Amino acid sequence: MKHWLYRFLSRFFLSGCSDYNPLRVRRACRSKAQARIAFEKNNLPYAQGRTFINPIDAFKFAKKNEFPLVIKPNVGGFSRGVYFPINSYAELLKASIGVKKWWPVSIIEQYLLGKNYRVVMTRFGVMSILRRYPPFVIGDGVNDIDKLIDDENLIRKQMNLTPAVNSIPKNSAIKQHLKKQKKKLSSVPSIGQKVYLHHKIALRLGASVEIIDKRILTEKNRQDLEKILNFFDANILGIDVICKQGIEVDFNAQACFFLELNSRPFLAMHDNPRYGKSEDLSIFYHQLNKIQVFDHERY
Repeated sequence: MKHWLYRFLSRFFLSGCSDYNPLRVRRACRSKAQARIAFEKNNLPYAQGRTFINPIDAFKFAKKNEFPLVIKPNVGGFSRGVYFPINSYAELLKASIGVKKWWPVSIIEQYLLGKNYRVVMTRFGVMSILRRYPPFVIGDGVNDIDKLIDDENLIRKQMNLTPAVNSIPKNSAIKQHLKKQKKKLSSVPSIGQKVYLHHKIALRLGASVEIIDKRILTEKNRQDLEKILNFFDANILGIDVICKQGIEVDFNAQACFFLELNSRPFLAMHDNPRYGKSEDLSIFYHQLNKIQVFDHERY
């Protein structure tokens, strides 16, 4: 029974993810609540938040901390079941109930609008840094959004980015987000106008990623990221952080939230970015593949 449960969880939540950490590491940083404890113990900035099962507790947190807020499953990935920015009690009610489809224990925390990064740290150094974007198109003053999406999807197909970067769909979620901006698929953006098609950074919605030159990472930030890796005695961690200014500024010198940890980061994104120059990560894969993990089939 456990064997099939592990297989289901791995396929549903972690399909295509790397597997270089032993079970003790995966269990130690599995949840977002565990990550927040690690950030606190290492004096790193993080969003104030709490776990909840009963939505009433989410309302109590909102009353004390005010909006905007974010709600997410305590366990999960790929932005599944994440609601943000929540700016009213009506939105909070919808989110605190809707999140339960993904995991019984949920997280509510403060929300920060900024630059969203995924840093992959390994015991061999900083492997890769990505900046992540919600799906968007850039207007040319001629074509409508419908055609711009087609053009962008064709570029992604020619670059052979799937499954690291998926095609942008024209589904109800995209149409609804356009409607909030008083736009639709037939709208024609002006030259150079960037139109965001959703607010979530989710692969299924066509989010994109950009490789960031690791050399811009400050030494202080590198040391902070290394502290997290060593705290869990991990071989590799995907560390998510939002910075108001950017990763080239010390974390403690700007508005910044460490968000969560990924013990099985999805490395295909780093090998196949939509923007920026791809890096040769073979030296890291060579070292990581030499690590023997004997309990990778357990969850």
